[in-house]
Parts: sequence; structure tokens; C-alpha cells
Amino acid sequence: MEEMEEELKCPVCGSFYREPIILPCSHNLCQACARNILVQTPESESPQSRRASGSAVSDYDYLDLDKMSLYSEADSGYGSYGGFASAPTTPCQKSPNGVRVFPPAAPPPPAALAPPPPPRNACLTCPQCHRSLVLDERGLRGFPRNRLLEGVIDRYQQGRAAALRCQLCEKAPKEAAVMCEQCDVFYCDPCRLRCHPPRGPLAKHRLVPPAQGRVSRRLSPRKISTCTDHELENHSMYCVQCKSPVCYQCLEEGKHSSHEVKALGAMWKLHKSQLSQALNGLSDRAKEAKEFLVQLRNMVQQIQENSVEFEACLVAQCDALIDALNRRKAQLLSRVNKEHEHKLKVVRDQISHCTVKLRQTTGLMEYCLEVIKENDPSGFLQISDALIRRVHLTEDQWGKGTLTPRMTTDFDLNLDNAPLLQSIHQLDFVQMKVSSPVPAPPILQLEECCTHNNSATLSWKQPPLSTVQVEGYILELDDGNGGQFREVYVGKETMCTVDGLHFNSTYSARVKAFNKTGVSPYSKTLVLQTSEGCNFDTQGTPYSQLVAWFSFDPASAHADIIFSNDNLTVTCNSYDDRVVLGKTGFSKGLHYWELSIDRYDNHPDPAFGVARIDVLKDAMLGKDDKAWAMYVDNNRSWFMHNNSHTNRTEGGITKGATVGVLLDLTRRTLTFSINEDQQGPVAFENLEGLFFPAVSLNRNVQVTLHTGLPVPEFYASRSAMP
Repeated sequence: MEEMEEELKCPVCGSFYREPIILPCSHNLCQACARNILVQTPESESPQSRRASGSAVSDYDYLDLDKMSLYSEADSGYGSYGGFASAPTTPCQKSPNGVRVFPPAAPPPPAALAPPPPPRNACLTCPQCHRSLVLDERGLRGFPRNRLLEGVIDRYQQGRAAALRCQLCEKAPKEAAVMCEQCDVFYCDPCRLRCHPPRGPLAKHRLVPPAQGRVSRRLSPRKISTCTDHELENHSMYCVQCKSPVCYQCLEEGKHSSHEVKALGAMWKLHKSQLSQALNGLSDRAKEAKEFLVQLRNMVQQIQENSVEFEACLVAQCDALIDALNRRKAQLLSRVNKEHEHKLKVVRDQISHCTVKLRQTTGLMEYCLEVIKENDPSGFLQISDALIRRVHLTEDQWGKGTLTPRMTTDFDLNLDNAPLLQSIHQLDFVQMKVSSPVPAPPILQLEECCTHNNSATLSWKQPPLSTVQVEGYILELDDGNGGQFREVYVGKETMCTVDGLHFNSTYSARVKAFNKTGVSPYSKTLVLQTSEGCNFDTQGTPYSQLVAWFSFDPASAHADIIFSNDNLTVTCNSYDDRVVLGKTGFSKGLHYWELSIDRYDNHPDPAFGVARIDVLKDAMLGKDDKAWAMYVDNNRSWFMHNNSHTNRTEGGITKGATVGVLLDLTRRTLTFSINEDQQGPVAFENLEGLFFPAVSLNRNVQVTLHTGLPVPEFYASRSAMP
């Protein structure tokens, strides 16, 4: 039950919901919290009046909240509302989750000193999806009360209360052991034997555990809810088009008169059945996840035991050799320890990730089960669609591959100590579990091997007459400077594309095959040349910029991202921020690209920057430690990395603006610009590794990528300085 607690807390106050109301976006708020975050705006500034006047200003232009308060825990906790020029600033407080809460406005000046105020409208912004809602004349009374959620919270809090006590103990009542449903009395064991013996008429009474008895006491008969539009009418039908309960008066004279309607009870049973069926699938996934966690924990123990066994064997073999083996022995031990640490790290990371996901899944399941227990059809139907979608979405997240170990427990490393002492420097691990021959060297298919920008594609095959079974291949590349080879691919495929190579570099590639017996010799070495960089001279001082032409990558993007214009233009179909990466990664050189703002509605906060390939795709760029970004609204911007916000800078974006991203891996810095003017100081320093261009946005933003550009003037002039 504890995992469900986060489902029962208000996103504004952080406490259990009190008198919760349901917003049109399916999220909930305490009625008092909703009243606190209401924003009043003059009628002439409301979205409706702007549309009526034909103004091109977006629906959110009357609201100029400091977006920093939504994300930064380092904020001072105070801000001001500047929705229109004549409004005085009003201090505001920040709730535990960073949402701005505006207190009631100060009393107006005396009527003799101030003109009559203009008519005002009330606006409410959902703190979870940031969707803006304009209230009608009913105000918050127009939102339905979530009585079903209140019942779940009540039962949850009762379940956490102190243990029930016996009702028949005369002094110091003991903890109750059972409850009789017919007598409606809680008994401890001695009082039950004395006052409620299992014989005679009492033998037919049903005794239940105290917790179950308490719940049955609190279960109330089905509540009859009233219509929010016609308070004297009860809900009797369900509007299929609006997906909400309605009364007969709504059907006769209201907006539902021409809509398809069905019986309330039938739709209640149908949606309950759908939610139950969805929960069955999710329950199976949760059961598999629990078994999978047990398997992973057993793997940790097995890896540790195997590691000790292999270390002991290795030490025994190496100690039998002469002193010339000692140096090589240390090197081999180091390799085993690294393999040990790598396996443990991979498995423990997977345990941590799976545990978090399972806790979230269990919490959702328990919440849904409590919702199903409710007897209020209209209340249930108000939230059932959203819960069914969440259950299906959560089940999809436990998709194929999620419950598969990423690492094996075996250490297939056996030491061959047969060679003579003069071969000591060739001593290495070999696999000798099966007596079948090792594979023949693979053959690189030159006609299918190629490079594009800083990526290389290689293809290979087994010799035509080879009959030896092959379990997989190992592809190796050097560092582009004639250095040591490193593994870049291990698997069964015979083609591989390697991204993130250096521009204007020469790489050597080779491949070998393996099976349970051992590893084949290497294939012939293939030399590949990546794309060259272009040089730009500024004021007579040369500097080097590696120009790359690339587009957005649909393969690694979040599923909600929408692509067009040959993958150069992106937007999103979700109100939440989603991440998309570029196809090309950079590890050295100077790179610059721009993003033009094609559409910008309702003051969202798109973020631009660079990221690792494994960055979170379902959160704003910069929320984790895998991204370095600048997020910006129509007035100002901030830099963000690992959810830390720095360098608030005035100046924002509108439709038609251009955001520039300049990655200088020679100086290891990241700089941003808006409309070709540098935005703030150098954003990030000491960058090292492989970085991909990245953007996060929601459905209110559309951007187009422009690549192959020279650096802007502000940076070129800086590079020209001695």
C-alpha cells in the first residue's frame, strides 16, 4: 500500500488531497490549492477577448510567471505576477514541489482614490501538465468533486492508523484479533473464547480479521451524485462523446442534447471490466518483475562466487610459473577484477532501475484496485479512462527485453599454462569448454563498407566453405591515430554502423569470430577515412571547424516526437517535454548548428543543447546528468545540467527566432546564442566524451534544424583574439 501514497498527494501542497476536484486534463487538485493558484486577469486580456479582437498574441500572453519557480529548488521562494502593466506586484510562495502559489490579492485602495476595476476572468494552470484552463461563471464549482479519490485516501489513512482494540476488555484493552460481522464487535482472543464461543447460534457467525472488518464498517452504500450544471438533478446517463456522466436535464436542454448517451450503470460495469482486464496484464508483468529481481539478486551472489573461484585458479596457476610470470599474472588478475566489477555494476544498475519501476507499477496497481472497490459509478467513470491509459502505458514499459538480464554470471576464462617460458608474453585466456574447432577468420566485404560524416559502416561474412558453427563476432577499431584497437561491437549480426568517430581521421578496422571453443584469428585490416572538416578564416587568423550535415534521429527519439521535412523539423503530440537527438555525435573539434522556431504557443520552455546517447527521453533536457542544455521562454533563459539551474539571462524567443548551439570540444565548452547574439556567459566547461545534438519540446513548439554552418561572429571574433 505504501507505493500508492504518491498517487494520493496533491502536487501543490504535497499533502493528501482534501476535497479534490478533477480538472479537464484528468489531474486532481485540492479545492483550496486550486483556489490559491488561480490567476485573475482583466476581461480585456482574457484569451477569449484576444481571439475576438483578432490579436495574434497567444493564449498565455496575459500570464508572465517566472518559469524558474517551476523547476529550481534554489529559488528564493518569492516572485511577482506581472500579467499586465498596471497590476502591482504580489509576493508569492512556493509549494514543496516548486509550484508558485499566489495569496489573495491585497485590498483595493479606497473608491475615491482609484477608478473602478475592469471585469476580471479566472485562469488556472495545471501544475502537472501546465495546461491552462479558463474558468466559467461557476468558478471552481464547475469542476466535479472526486469523491472516489476521497474514499481511497480515507481507507488508506485508516489502514495506517493504530491497531484496533478489543471492545470487551474492561481494563487496558488488548489488540483485537477478529471482528464478528453479525455482532459488529471487535474481540481479542480471550474475550472471543469467553463471550463468543464457536458453538450454538454463534457458530454460524462470520469472523474476519480486524482490518477487513474496519473496511467493511466504512463501506457506504452507493452514493448518488448530482450534476454540476443542474445541482438538483442526479446523474443518470453517460455521454459517450464528452466521456462524462450527465442528467436528464442536460440531455433535454444542455450541450449534450445531440450527443450519444448510454445507461450509467452499463458504462460503469463496462469501464470497470476494462480496467480489471488491463490490471490483469499489468499484474502478470509485476509478478514477472518480482521473479526477475530475485534472479538478479541470485546472479550477484553467483558472480561473486565465480569471481572468487576464477581468481583462486588463476593465482594457483601463476604461482606455479617462474618469476618471469609475475608481471603477467598481475595483468591477468586486473582483467578478471575489471570483468567482475563490470558485471556487478551492470546487474546492480539493472536491479536499481527495475526496483524503481516495480515500485511505481505496484503503487498504480494498488491505487486502481482501491478505485475498483468504490461504488460510485459517476465518480469512477470520471477517472476510469485516464487510469486505463496509464495502466496500458505502464504495461508497455515492461516490454520485450526489460526483464532480460543484461549480463551473464559466467567467467569463461581458463588459463592455458602449456606454452614454454619463452612464450610468457603471449599468455592469455582461452575458452576450452568444447572440443569443436575455432571458427575461420571472417572476410570483410569491401563493397559494402563505407563512411558518412563521422560514422563508419562495416560488413563481413564467413568464408564460403567454412562449416564451423559461429556464435558471434567481435568488431574492433583503433583510436583514429594508429593507437590500440578497442571493441566496438559484439554480437551475431554481420553488419555494424559505428557513430561518434572523429572527423577527418583515418581508422583501422578488423573483425574476428568466436564460439564456445575459442576465438578465430583476425580478418584483414580495413582502413577507413571519415569526412574532412572545413576551415574558416576570420580576420586573417585561421581556426578549424569540422562542419557536419545531419538530421534528427527517429530511432532514438521518444515515441511522442513527430518528424517532417526529411527529419529536419520536429514537434510533439504530448503536453509533456520529450527529447530528440541528432544522428551525429561529436567527440572533438568545433561544431555549430541552429534551430529556428517555427511555432511557439502558450509560452512553453523548449530546451536546446547536447546529450549522451542514453539521456532520459521523457523529461526536459538537463533534468539528468546526461544532458547539458539551455531552456528558454519568451522572456528569459537558464542553463541546466543534472537538474541544477544557473545563469538566468534576460531575453527569450518568439516565433521566427533562431537558437544557436556552439560545441567547442577543443576548448571543451558549450555556448548558446539567440538570433546570432550570445545568450549569457559560456554555459558549460570541461566537457569531454561523445555528445549528440539534443532538443526537448512539447506540442506547443515546432523547430527546424539547420546544419553545416560557420560559427557566428561573436565567437569567430573571440577566436581571432591573441
